[in-house]
Amino acid sequence: MAEFLTDIKTLRERARQEIDKGPITEAYGADRDRVIGVCNEALATEIVCTLRYKRHYFTATGIHAESVAAEFAEHAKEEQEHADLLAERIVQLGGDPDFSPDTLTTRAHAEYADSLDLVAMIKEDLVAERVAIMSYTEIVQWLGDKDPTTKRIFERILAQEEEHADDLRGLLERLPKDLA
Repeated sequence: MAEFLTDIKTLRERARQEIDKGPITEAYGADRDRVIGVCNEALATEIVCTLRYKRHYFTATGIHAESVAAEFAEHAKEEQEHADLLAERIVQLGGDPDFSPDTLTTRAHAEYADSLDLVAMIKEDLVAERVAIMSYTEIVQWLGDKDPTTKRIFERILAQEEEHADDLRGLLERLPKDLA
């Protein structure tokens, strides 16, 4: 039977060293600066998605707009929650969350789209969700076991992005064929 790798006294001594690093210890296996950079890109993505969903919520019109707009509002709220999770993790890692509007769209993986056509809105949002799914899947695989906390955050966000994509696909399927 394997013993615990480090005795408690040694763990306590190590915990006192470099106390200014907060949760980051020598056991942290990832490139912290690169992880912060990746998290900032994802933060930008989530902010752009929040803004796109908000615009779509407020500008959706037509006979089918009410239920679709409600979905846009729910997704906007959840995208903002994702942004908050990422910003919090960036700070935990000793970084600064980048909320600069000057570079937001260039750092985001997803695009901002401002169509006024309801079907185009849904399709734009579905494309953005698919982009997030692909990039977050790669991030989860890249993190592996080097940063389990950040990996869990991305897995949580990824699951909700997949749910969003499924919701949007369902909206497209329920719309009359002449609209879609």
